[in-house]
Amino acid sequence: MKAVILLSGGLDSSTVLYQANAEGCECYAISFDYQQRHQKELNCALMLGKLAGVVQHQVVNFDLRQWGGSALTDDQIDLPQERSLDEMADNIPVTYVPARNTIFLSFALGYAEAIAAERVYIGVNALDYSGYPDCRPDYIEAMQEVFRLGTKQGREGQSIEIVAPLINLKKTEIIQLGNQLGVPWHLTWSCYAGDDMACGVCDSCQLRLAAFAELGLKDPVAYAEVG
Repeated sequence: MKAVILLSGGLDSSTVLYQANAEGCECYAISFDYQQRHQKELNCALMLGKLAGVVQHQVVNFDLRQWGGSALTDDQIDLPQERSLDEMADNIPVTYVPARNTIFLSFALGYAEAIAAERVYIGVNALDYSGYPDCRPDYIEAMQEVFRLGTKQGREGQSIEIVAPLINLKKTEIIQLGNQLGVPWHLTWSCYAGDDMACGVCDSCQLRLAAFAELGLKDPVAYAEVG
């Protein structure tokens, strides 16, 4: 089965890539350089795709800095730091990039239909405390209908399926799944800051570190402020 994998280089998308491999899919990766401040994540995606043996790895380039609206694309907006899990759950954070997953899935859909793929895998998760609107089950269901209605494949009764295997898993469960699949965590990147070492204090680092700690495991990624 031919599948397109949205691969950011983060913990979740890397697990999804290895899951698709384990399910016997012929994997084609797609990553995005949208001038995000955490460019290191893209380098990790390229290494992970090569290690996992993807058939082809597309990198789509566009610049979302000109729109702003997110701490990930606008250096003038401070990244949230050292927030508790309860604080993260209160509101959609400034790290939300407007319509990002809709943009990503649109590119993935075009790529998938062009190569006659049957699936698009995405590592969205609805249980993360960030609560991004484009990581929730109702959003994925709506996009699945777009996939059906907006493509020749879909109109001919062979709609490309969106597969979101992590959507209802806790971060600890994702790490456990990744361990079973052999995901090389040291090659993944979750930090939102654009530095050589993970900051350890942004929301993404906090969630990642808390999950590894809850499992009694050490995160192999080096942190600037966390040993």
